[in-house]
Amino acid sequence: MSEVKKRLTSWDSIIILLTIVVLIIASATVDNFGTSRNFTFMVLDLLPIILIALPMTMIIVTGEIDLSVASTLGFTSALMGWFWNNGLSIEMIIPLCIVIGAICGVLNGFLITVLGLPSLAVTIGTLALFRGLAFVVLGDGAVADFPFSYTDWVTGTLGSSPVPNVLILIVILALIFGIVQHATPVGRALYAIGANDKAAHFSGIRVARTKFWLYVVSGAVAGLVGVLWTLRYSSARADNGSGLELAVVAAVLLGGVSIFGGKGSLPGVLAGVVLLAALQNALRLEDVSGQALNIVTGALLVLSVLLPNIATAVRGNWHRRRLRQAAANAQ
Repeated sequence: MSEVKKRLTSWDSIIILLTIVVLIIASATVDNFGTSRNFTFMVLDLLPIILIALPMTMIIVTGEIDLSVASTLGFTSALMGWFWNNGLSIEMIIPLCIVIGAICGVLNGFLITVLGLPSLAVTIGTLALFRGLAFVVLGDGAVADFPFSYTDWVTGTLGSSPVPNVLILIVILALIFGIVQHATPVGRALYAIGANDKAAHFSGIRVARTKFWLYVVSGAVAGLVGVLWTLRYSSARADNGSGLELAVVAAVLLGGVSIFGGKGSLPGVLAGVVLLAALQNALRLEDVSGQALNIVTGALLVLSVLLPNIATAVRGNWHRRRLRQAAANAQ
């Protein structure tokens, strides 16, 4: 029973419950929130956050971070427009952009795992680098007129249902990442690295190699999201995805992943993404300004770091008090 109680009072369970409550309240109080049309738009809005959050969760579990993901998205979007203007077929452009995103991850991984530079400093630097390269490639303009069959698939739904086609992609990738993180030796290694990377190294885990490939995967997923973003809006721009890294990190931390590494689960992160997307969607329907949305995102980011640590401290004090009481009773 104590194990059941522990699971029910875990941060993951609290966030999942809070997400359900917010969805119910928003559906009852916000006009058009509960409509099938809004459901479709909300899934499309959370698509970039949830996909980038999948590898970001693994990276933060290891005690690292990647703040360059939104700039990688913008860079691959700009390249997609440039390639399209120069006559490449969309069938060539899509895999090429994903590969270029992976190469951006290779650069991050090399600087962090081979040269030993701190991930925060490196990815702040590549955040500026990749965004700058995006403007070099495409400038301030936009490229549109991508093939209708591709843009229609990204924005379309399954038959006459309100379920977006891209939800299939979200489910497939979430299952893959979830299985790897929670049911394989690789996933167990991530938690060991986050808890103590030196101890993980001496236990035979290839710490540097594991972190390197996480950054490669993160870059590849950001490249894929750059393609999907461009096709959704049928517009390749160098500033696509600006500021998205804040929402991704907020969702991951809100989902219970410790910024210090070693803790967190994917179900909690998925709930955190849905919670963040639902709040933003409801506020937009209430005509709340973009600046206010940024305030909400920033506040959630602070709370997602603060509240779990307060909860841990409270539980620790309560446990120590019980031990002292038990010791006093034994005497």
